[in-house]
Amino acid sequence: MKKLLYSFLILSSVTLFAQQKFAVADNVIGTVNLFNSKKSVLQVSKTYTAANLPASLKKYSSIFTKGVTEYKFKNGENVMDRMPLNQINVQYGVPENTPVFIGGYEFTDTSTMIYPEIINKGEVKDENGKKTLYVTLK
Repeated sequence: MKKLLYSFLILSSVTLFAQQKFAVADNVIGTVNLFNSKKSVLQVSKTYTAANLPASLKKYSSIFTKGVTEYKFKNGENVMDRMPLNQINVQYGVPENTPVFIGGYEFTDTSTMIYPEIINKGEVKDENGKKTLYVTLK
């Protein structure tokens, strides 16, 4: 019975971890957990469904299939570090314009800005003969 309970708990935690939701602040990709941990400088601005994404977020429609929450900085100024995916690729020894997989989603536009704090682990794998970066989320 204990083994069954432990197995259930492990499976539940893995499922919750895999369901990390992306969010946006200042047109930079982050996660809901990251932004919730920064409540002193951020506030929820608006939640969009997949059908009513604004033009600035439509390029991420394949990632925001269930919608997205947009956050705004309370003082109007972004105080968090941000970095484009092409620079993160370079840090891991991957060519700049190689797509990056984050939390199971492919980001083909490597000029996409993210908050590096969301990165738990980066791993370079061979994808069709090319080095490709796979990022797991915190």
